[in-house]
Amino acid sequence: MKHVCARVMERNKQISFRIQIPSCHTVFVSLSLSLTLSAYLRRGDPSCFLLLLVSMDSLVESAWKYLVTHFSDFQLACIGSFILHESVFFLSGLPYIFLERTGFLSNYKIQTKSNTPEAQGKCIARLLLYHCCVNLPLMMASYPVFRFMGMESSFPLPSWKVVSAQILFYFIIEDFVFYWGHRILHTKWLYKNVHSVHHEYATPFGLTSEYAHPAEILFLGFATIVGPALTGPHLITLWLWMMLRVIETVEAHCGYHFPWSPSNFLPLYGGADFHDYHHRLLYTKSGNYSSTFVYMDWIFGTDKGYRKLKALKET
Repeated sequence: MKHVCARVMERNKQISFRIQIPSCHTVFVSLSLSLTLSAYLRRGDPSCFLLLLVSMDSLVESAWKYLVTHFSDFQLACIGSFILHESVFFLSGLPYIFLERTGFLSNYKIQTKSNTPEAQGKCIARLLLYHCCVNLPLMMASYPVFRFMGMESSFPLPSWKVVSAQILFYFIIEDFVFYWGHRILHTKWLYKNVHSVHHEYATPFGLTSEYAHPAEILFLGFATIVGPALTGPHLITLWLWMMLRVIETVEAHCGYHFPWSPSNFLPLYGGADFHDYHHRLLYTKSGNYSSTFVYMDWIFGTDKGYRKLKALKET
């Protein structure tokens, strides 16, 4: 009996030791990252910036190692992606409800009208239903396709150059596909029976970005996944793309134009002011169909009304 107890205690020590090592390493890397960042901010030393990048890489690798050793590819690609999406979506979108209800920063609000708490609650309830009954099953159903196209979650992680190039490609192809899909949804029958659900909120707020008919979720959602489906990226690239896409679409529907809004700094970026115009007008005359960057509207002249209005405001 003593021999058995001794073996159990020894095994527990080994398990405890194995668990503590990654934890200590993560804490060490996080501390190094914090110290390097503070040094870079104080001195602006380029060598500190390089150390910062190395520390970030180490932290990402440490976190990713934990994930791939504790969860399967399916769990990460489906459940992990769903949890990440919900977290980023609601954390980036809920603050705009707070701004509307309190009137804080109202001088940056594009429209003077605000949504009622009942309308906001309806939006959240419908979103939770659609996310669980449409988005999650769609992620599970598309998993075999992404695996077939080469998606993986194992080491080594892709370089930042590869990640950046792939995400740039995703933005380009998403803008092209989304523009035509969105423009088709503004034809009379499809607008009345499908796309009008999204336009129930003439005064959009962050969370209305994903408030849409289930058919539209599937139809326009294709624009977001077609790029990754073609390239078969690493899962970490897919996660980064999803985060950027969610943050962008929430910002485009937020209803506020701040001095720090991306459209003030990024050429051809649409943003909230551009898309808010689309929600204010009748479906046949709205224009501004683009997703992130607005070059498609500029090429085909579907933003003329918006550009004229903007020119009048500037004069």
